[in-house]
Amino acid sequence: MPRSLVLLAALLASSAAAQPLADSLAQRGIEAYESGAYAESARLFADALDAGARDGTLAYYAACAAALAGDADAAFRFLALAPDLGFLDADLVRRDSDLASLHDDPRWPVAVARVERASATSRLLWASPTFRTPYADTLAVDERVAGLSRLWAEVKFNFANFDLVPGRLDWDSLYVATLPRVRAAGSTLEYYRVLQSVVARLHDGHVNVWLPPALADRASAQPGLTTRLVEGRVFITDVWDPALAALGLRPGQEIVEIDGEPVHDYAARVVRPVVSSPKPLASDVWTYEYSLLSGDAATPVALTVDGADGSRQRVSVPRLPVEQARVVVPTPEPFGLDWLPGRVAHVRLTTFGGPEAADRFLERFPEIAEAAGVVLDVRENGGGDGAVGYRVLCALTGAERLVTAAWRTRLYRPVYRAWGRGEASDGDPAPTYGCDDALDYDGPVALLVGPRTGSAAEDLAVAFDLLDRGPIVGEPTAGSTGQPLLFALPGGGSARVTTRRDLYPDGREFVGLGVQPDVPAAPTVAGLRAGRDDALQAAAAALSLGD
Repeated sequence: MPRSLVLLAALLASSAAAQPLADSLAQRGIEAYESGAYAESARLFADALDAGARDGTLAYYAACAAALAGDADAAFRFLALAPDLGFLDADLVRRDSDLASLHDDPRWPVAVARVERASATSRLLWASPTFRTPYADTLAVDERVAGLSRLWAEVKFNFANFDLVPGRLDWDSLYVATLPRVRAAGSTLEYYRVLQSVVARLHDGHVNVWLPPALADRASAQPGLTTRLVEGRVFITDVWDPALAALGLRPGQEIVEIDGEPVHDYAARVVRPVVSSPKPLASDVWTYEYSLLSGDAATPVALTVDGADGSRQRVSVPRLPVEQARVVVPTPEPFGLDWLPGRVAHVRLTTFGGPEAADRFLERFPEIAEAAGVVLDVRENGGGDGAVGYRVLCALTGAERLVTAAWRTRLYRPVYRAWGRGEASDGDPAPTYGCDDALDYDGPVALLVGPRTGSAAEDLAVAFDLLDRGPIVGEPTAGSTGQPLLFALPGGGSARVTTRRDLYPDGREFVGLGVQPDVPAAPTVAGLRAGRDDALQAAAAALSLGD
């Protein structure tokens, strides 16, 4: 059980499932277990449950501690309680050496069977394979309706942000209005576009419908270049495919038409209706950067581009199959460090999808610690594991604990609805993250953000803002974070819905709005064409504000 105890400690540090007293008792139970005081550990876990911690994991750990203490009766009582409180890991019960003393007891197979039944019931209810049907170019009408119905139900009962949706959306009415479109869809691709247009009405970047992999090259192929919306105009920022360079495409050229249609008209007609992101900045990123030129690999896209010198060029641009594009278009390194004038360290963290960004930052910390100032750049960071960013922030503050974004989730109790009572919520109004690394950079720090700063990177921005460690520079962040729930759809596709609402501990919202910069700084056309990063320069200049 020791590894599981570590997981429990992490859960208690980030969850409000237990009241403060219960949380404290559970932490003491962990400490007693680790010191070998098993009877005391079992008592403390039991007290935590009595104090309001409705958590099956705690009941299971109480069973383990009681078994190690030789109290079989208490161990079986807690094992019987665990599945009622949500503990479903029958495999762990069977193999956990902490429970070995119970195996010869006639109550043992009954206890294991109880957890197995609860687990099987949960799988049938929430993880049924019914919707995992194989891909077909045209799904049966019943499959399509079932998929829409599942999407409707998962969003209706799990989506955390209905009150933030513009225009007081009637979700049930939208479902009914979409049924004819689903039945009329002539192909699986058309059907999935309908589903994407439905969730786009929620304007939430953590509610998405993803196409079946079989459709990737027919719908998600892209040219080997990147684009960006700057001052309301669309520019090529990088050309990665040598074949496109040979056609005369260059960074700094403006895209004015796509397939003969003005670029903004094309984006509004083809792309934006299926983009699910908050408006305006995050939606613009998805529309004009991530998805603008997506399409069928078999069909080139016609671009009309203007150069800075006034020249105009019409080019037929091939789209690369998805796997080939992943080779041609490089993935940024999770961590980067370069130096600006005046010994200012420019630290780039492009993803928290793994520990590498924090690991490499800490490896280079002795060098960074000598900097006159630090610009922490998370403009290209779409999120991942928030703890990765917090590890970096700890080293830049010397804090023992970070106060992080508060959160809440819907607390739907069917019987309360039957009684006419409203829906409640649960969450943590002031979670914290404990800093383990004994590092402390005391120079000025500026955080550089933008509309591609999303999810866990936004949580980092909130924690930085709460520290009052230095200025936040750039543009508002994506306004899209929260724990997503993933589920399957017919034909091999999938979807997710955000189940958690993040906000500042004082109640200020940033979902749908973004974390706001103290020093606004956006890219400019002049800077782009001159190869100058205006926002980065503004962040370096703002370091004095953090003294």
